[in-house]
Amino acid sequence: MNRIIIQQVRIETGVKKVAGIVTETVTDLVTLVIEEGVISQVLKEDDAELVGKRYDAKGALLLPGFTEKHCHLDKSRLGTDWQAVKRVDSIVERFEMEIGELNRLPLSVAQRAEQLIQVSLQAGVTSLRSHVDVHPRVNLAYLDQVMDALGAHSSELKSEIVAFPQHGLLRNDSRDLIRQALKKGASLVGGVDPTAVDGDMKKSLDATFELAYEQGAGIDLHLHERDEMGLATFDYFLELVEKYQLQNKTAVSHAFALADVKGAQQKELFGRLAEQGVSIITSAPLGSMPPVLTLQEAGVKVHVGCDNIFDNWSPYGNGDILERVGRLGEMTNQVTEFELSRTLGFITEGLTPLNDQGEKVWPAVGDAADFVFVEASCSAEAVARRSRRVATMAGGKITAGQL
Repeated sequence: MNRIIIQQVRIETGVKKVAGIVTETVTDLVTLVIEEGVISQVLKEDDAELVGKRYDAKGALLLPGFTEKHCHLDKSRLGTDWQAVKRVDSIVERFEMEIGELNRLPLSVAQRAEQLIQVSLQAGVTSLRSHVDVHPRVNLAYLDQVMDALGAHSSELKSEIVAFPQHGLLRNDSRDLIRQALKKGASLVGGVDPTAVDGDMKKSLDATFELAYEQGAGIDLHLHERDEMGLATFDYFLELVEKYQLQNKTAVSHAFALADVKGAQQKELFGRLAEQGVSIITSAPLGSMPPVLTLQEAGVKVHVGCDNIFDNWSPYGNGDILERVGRLGEMTNQVTEFELSRTLGFITEGLTPLNDQGEKVWPAVGDAADFVFVEASCSAEAVARRSRRVATMAGGKITAGQL
């Protein structure tokens, strides 16, 4: 039997309150027993008679493995020499320029993807979603290399690929290539600004949903468009989710237009997003961001992803998803013990060690052994201080760092 025993693991067990306000997170040291990639025992005291490979966490805090919901493994320039970004006048100018810039790099797509995968693992990521450009100028070349890079880490990292028509689904007629990408292993259809890039919002979204329905795939649309243009896209997007019965299989990244709606219109739109199970993914940009807390209160699932990580779109970004969610916490003024502990859920698919009532819900027997060990006293501190990751573990296997 493949048994792993980890002693001196710090887990959250409850909270202390003063006048009904959470003032402190209570933790305890336990021993975890992992068998066949799942937790089989959570022991208050170590059992010296247990046989298996032993690790000592030395009091490191255990958190659920992090999920990176928005990255571009084919775009990052990690591993290559420093180069700042040139200013452009439009998104079209940017993606046209990008092809030549990427092709001139000394490292292949696969080599650069490997660099970013390693950064993600060290940051505590156990699951990621990568967009990969698919269009007539590159065909499926980027997809093949990203799939190879992720395949080499299939036991360490859960992953999903978005077939991403960066240059426009209609503008460059990438529909057949997207179809081929889905058949090869991509599981979501991407899209970008159906009005500004494709020039016809309804035709673009119709084609996107038809492809997803035909291939049994989900959808992740990049929507930067603002005000009435962006809100019209959301309205038609939701119509199509219902028409094609793709509830809980779609997402909108960036979603800046959601910051442009107020009052009764906001309540109605956010309610529809929740009802249809449309997730919102933000990179917490320093500027406009959808109202993530209001979306959550309406029942909408919200996730955080790093997006640009030293690429031709931005010279910034280090791939640290915990740092990124800490930024979101700052931008939304999450400062209390309770608020910070809830903020962690943006990068853990909503899973937190304690529930909203302060009761322990994780880790438990039967849970997958997908963890990150952090140098922190509690999850609130980890978010606020962007605490050092000691080790990452997936399926009971250490994938980064060491214990």
